[in-house]
This record gives sequence, C-alpha cells and structure tokens, in this order.
Amino acid sequence: MEPRPNGAFPSTPSIASQSSAATIALADSHAKDNTSKPNLGQQLSEGNKFSEKAAVDTSIQYEYLTFDTDLPEFLFTTPPDAEFSPPDLKKYQSPFLWSAARKNVCLFLSCCSTFLAGYSAGSYSIASVPLREKWNLSSVVFICGVTTWAIGFALSPMFLAPLSEINGRRPVFLASGLMFLVALIGCAATNSFPGMLVARFFVGAGASTFATMVGGVISDVYHAEHRNTPMAIYSCSALSGSGAGPLLSGFIIGRVSWRWVFWTQVIALAITMTAMVFFFKETRGSVLLSRKAKEINKALEKREKLANTAARPLRYKVAADENRSSLAQMLYFSLTTPFKLLATESVVFFFSLWVAFAWAILYMTFTTIPFVFSTRYDFNTQQVGAVFAAISIGSMIGAFLSIYQEKAARRYWPKLSSSPEGRLYFACLESALLPIGLFWFGWTSFSSISWISPAIALGVAQVGIFSIYLAVFNYLADVYHRFASSALAGQSFCRNTLAAVFPLFADAMFRRLGYAAASSLLGGIGAVLTLVPWVLVFNGEKIRARSKIASEIMTRGG
Repeated sequence: MEPRPNGAFPSTPSIASQSSAATIALADSHAKDNTSKPNLGQQLSEGNKFSEKAAVDTSIQYEYLTFDTDLPEFLFTTPPDAEFSPPDLKKYQSPFLWSAARKNVCLFLSCCSTFLAGYSAGSYSIASVPLREKWNLSSVVFICGVTTWAIGFALSPMFLAPLSEINGRRPVFLASGLMFLVALIGCAATNSFPGMLVARFFVGAGASTFATMVGGVISDVYHAEHRNTPMAIYSCSALSGSGAGPLLSGFIIGRVSWRWVFWTQVIALAITMTAMVFFFKETRGSVLLSRKAKEINKALEKREKLANTAARPLRYKVAADENRSSLAQMLYFSLTTPFKLLATESVVFFFSLWVAFAWAILYMTFTTIPFVFSTRYDFNTQQVGAVFAAISIGSMIGAFLSIYQEKAARRYWPKLSSSPEGRLYFACLESALLPIGLFWFGWTSFSSISWISPAIALGVAQVGIFSIYLAVFNYLADVYHRFASSALAGQSFCRNTLAAVFPLFADAMFRRLGYAAASSLLGGIGAVLTLVPWVLVFNGEKIRARSKIASEIMTRGG
C-alpha cells in the first residue's frame, strides 16, 4: 500500500458500503437473468465465477491503524436485541492528545524516579568513613562502589531498550524499579564489601532505566516544539539528585547507622513505585496502537457474528508490528549500532567525548569534595555533605536558564530554531562555565581563603555541566531522528564509562599534583572540549552534509 502524505494508509470501503455494492450487483444480475436465459454451460461458468468471487469477498480485509484512522460507525452502535458493548478506546488515546494534567503527572513521576536514580549514585560516597572502618578499606577500594554502579548504569539500557520497543515503557519501568528496590535492600542489609559491590552494580542497572528512558517518555508525550521545558526539568532531576544524595545522607551519618543511607532510599523508592503502578500509564505510541488494534478486532469479530452478514470481514493491524525485528535482532542492533555511530559519525564521537568528560567531572566530585574540604577546612561528614548543595543549586540554575532562554530565543531570535545548530548557541557560552569553575575551584582551595569560594566554583561548574548535558541530548535527537536512540546510547555508554574510571584516580591525582595543578589540568581539557559546539555552530551544516546518515535524514525529513 502507498502511504498518504499524512502518514496514514489508504482506507478501504467500509463493510456497509461493501454490502450496498453487493446488493446492487445482485440486482443487476437478476435483471440480466430476466432478459436473456443462459444455457447450461453459461450457468456453470457463471457459478464458478460467483464461487471464486465469494471466496475472495469472505477473506479478511486488513487496514493499517493509526491514531487518525476513522473507525466504522457501526462499531459503536448496539444491534437491536443483541448483547454488545462498544469498545472503550479512550485509554489508547495518543499521548500527544493527553490533557495537561495527565502529562504533568507522567512528567512528575518520571522526574521523581530520575531524581532517585541520581540520588543513589552520590549517597554511597558520603558513607565512606563508617564503611571503610568497618571493612578496613582504602579510599580507592571503597570508591569502587561508585565504579560498579556506573558500569551497571552503562550496560543495562542496551539490553532493556529493545524490550521497551516490544512491551512498552511501563513494564520496563516497573521491572527495573523492582530490581532497583531489591538491590537497595541488598546494600542496606549486606555485611560484606563484595556483597555491597554486587548490590551497587544492580542498583546502577535498575536506576539506569529511570535516567535514560525518561527522555523517550518525554518524546512520546510532547511534540518537539514543546519539549525543551520538560527536558530541562528531567535533566535537573538527574543532576540535582546526584548532589542531593550526599547532602541528605551527610545528616544521616553520625546520627544513626550507615544502613539508613540506603533504607531511606528504599522507603522513597517504594512510595514512588507504588504511585507509578497506579498513575503512570503507557506512553509508547506503537504499543498503544497495537493494543488498540487488538481491542477493535475483538469487537469487530463479536459485532459481525451478531450482525450475521455475508460482508467481507474487516480487521486492523499496525505497521510497526510488521516492521519490527525479532528480539534477537533488536538486541544485536542495540548492542552494535551505538558503537558503529561512535566509530563513523564524528558528531556523535566528539559530542560523546564532550559530555563524557563533563559527566566524569561530576562523578569525580564524590571523591574530591570529601578529600579537599576535609583536609583543607577540617570539615566533618555532615559539613562535607552540605557542600554538595552547590551541585543541586547549580543544576536548578541551569534548568531555569535553559527554560527561559528558549522562550527568549523564540521571541527575539526566531531564526535560531531553523536548524539543529540553533540548540548550541547558548551552550557555546554556558559550557565555558565548566572549565572556569574548575580553575576557580583549584586556585581558591586554600585554608587562607573561605570555603565558600570553592563551593561557589562547584556550582558554577555544575551550570556548565547542565548546559552540556542538555545540549547533547537535544542536538543528537534533532540531527539523527530515527537513529537518535542509538546515538544517545553511544554517548550514554561513554559518559558512564568515564564516570566509572575518573573517581578511581581522583585522590591520587590531587595528592600528587596538588589541588591547583590537578584542577587546572582538568580545566584545560574542559576548555579544549568547549570548542566542540563552536565548530558545529559555524560548520554544522557542512559536517552533516558529509555524514551519510545525517544528510539522508535531513534530506528526507526524518
């Protein structure tokens, strides 16, 4: 079938119109019988033709279902003296058409779970003192708990993403949330460090769905022109959660057992998951269409039996179900395509390197903040935890800026949205705050200078990290369209791999190089990587033209 311009497939006659056509044809044949009596051979020939036609007409007629398909009216009427209830299709409505309240509930629950995912990353590091004493660990060995979390976080989405294509977002969310919950209980209950490392791996694996799949949920529910604010709120949840973990856990350590660092997360996650069971609805359009088609076909079958007509049966199917690969093929593509894009697409590679470095700096703070502020300013665990408030505040400022600068750009500079590079103008300036914050942090981390100065520097760097994180997500989604999930999976793998590695050498680097030199080294690397968006702003169109995938997508419009 040739698709219509709006993406729907050509409609076929309804059963009612087919029945009328059959009646007219039958009347014509009766008229011909009255004018000329056929001989026996003609009668047999006509009988064979009629039998062949009947065989064709009784076969099932399929139409492709979209959210815009006009359904036959008789499906929603009840025949006289028949027990038939028209199907309730409201729950299969396109998520784009949901009410603002329903979209807000979906966004709120998604962001709560994302916040808890980020919280679980940072809360572990603040329990360093009691756990190192309990198991007699060095600082490097202890921080392996962050590394195993990040490894689980990097690997899990590549296996879970294909499942969401088939089963939808909601089942994967709930299953991952259960894994997340059980693993947190393991962290709270374990009595050995190897047990803690295993539990931390599964905490990261379970939490990854909340942090990586929420972007897909937002694209399911919001059109591109309305997506910036929800994406900014989601990004703020992910990044501020990383600071809130050590901040709140710092008030737990020293007052009650270290196990309550994890039990409090168990309680919060259990409440969030309970709310998701009742209020979080499926958002993936293709899955909703498949369920809608099954419901309609069931009603059509029942309706046709009650009507007892010889009309040709009508059934609906969904194009995505026919085009979908097997689970094995989907896993293969999910595990290989991100790396192919990293190897062949310069935009994906350099954007992944840029955001991976920024993400690694964020995770390095789980080691450097306790080290610097406990040695330079003699801070205790609670005071060190309070310094992490700078990360949460910086994330909130970054979200505020991204929301309002988008509105200002549409009002005063509408041409900025005419190309994907329009997403990068503000990021070019704001991403420079990352190296500025790093230099500032290193050269003010002296006991002769107030602790508030390096703390503010951390907040400034965090605004830069936020702008990088959001710009990479938006730009790759705009440029790679149907390959966006693979491009984002590639950058996510790079991001979390560096996040797993950087904390392991942070202590040694700051001890051997000194605070100023170590921060300056990182700031210098950050300054070089800040050139990435500038190159794309001035040469993005030429670079995309040389890319086989990007140029094909931009030519065909996705």
